Amino acid sequence: MHETSEERADNGLFGPGSVTWEVMGEPVLFIGGIRALLLQALHPRTMWGTAQNSELMDPAAAWARLGRTVEFVRVRTYGTQEEVERVGRRVRRLHSKLTGLDMRTGETFPVDDPENLLWVHMGEVDSYLDVARRAGVPLTARDADTFVDEQRRAAAVVGLDPADVPASVAEMREYYEEMRRRIWACREAREGLRRMFSPVVPRPLLPLKLAAPGLGMLVVSTLPRWARRMYGLPGLPTSDLAATLTLKGLYRTTHVVPERFRYSPDARRARRLTRAHEAGLAPWSIAS
Repeated sequence: MHETSEERADNGLFGPGSVTWEVMGEPVLFIGGIRALLLQALHPRTMWGTAQNSELMDPAAAWARLGRTVEFVRVRTYGTQEEVERVGRRVRRLHSKLTGLDMRTGETFPVDDPENLLWVHMGEVDSYLDVARRAGVPLTARDADTFVDEQRRAAAVVGLDPADVPASVAEMREYYEEMRRRIWACREAREGLRRMFSPVVPRPLLPLKLAAPGLGMLVVSTLPRWARRMYGLPGLPTSDLAATLTLKGLYRTTHVVPERFRYSPDARRARRLTRAHEAGLAPWSIAS
């Protein structure tokens, strides 16, 4: 059987058979992306470095920055090796030029400090995986470990050594246990949380402003209890249960929508190639 040109295509970091492709296209992962931002903001140096060097704190420009972040995640997940390498070089070059000011000590620090990069990376991994599992995306414990392991390839894109990045759910849990003693919600993080409930939005996105309070409550409720407490919010088990039930409802609701409307073009292509891979229609070699 001859492979088609699409089947021979460069599928980037992951490709058919990867748990990443199985997970990342689900619309409910939008919640995970916002959750990641709130979790990442709890590392003071990460938050200060971001706030001092970007448009994050400028309401008029924040949406453009968010759009660039979404595009980076899209290319990293579905792009070819060449596309991933190109965006990776751009991000690494930008970060290498930036410094932040520690508001406690007055010390200047590099934004691309490995601790900061790892914290941001793990915030994404934990958030996407947690939301996916709680929503009901079919993942076994082994799948969850594989997802964390696969994401070490994404960590390399921003300049981390994959050997220094947690490779399983257990290692990720140990990482957070250690980091919790060193993080807290600085003023900028708390301001970001407040703005999430009443964001300044472009006119075409005005309906999002009406949905923001409810969406914000859901996102906050998906955070770990210790993270909610750092923000000065209740960390109650009932909030966890309510968030999980809501995520399951959202996931089931989106699956009523036909695939051609439910998924982005990249996600549809990934699902098509994955089905072909599972049916054994073409040989694949997924780099580890």
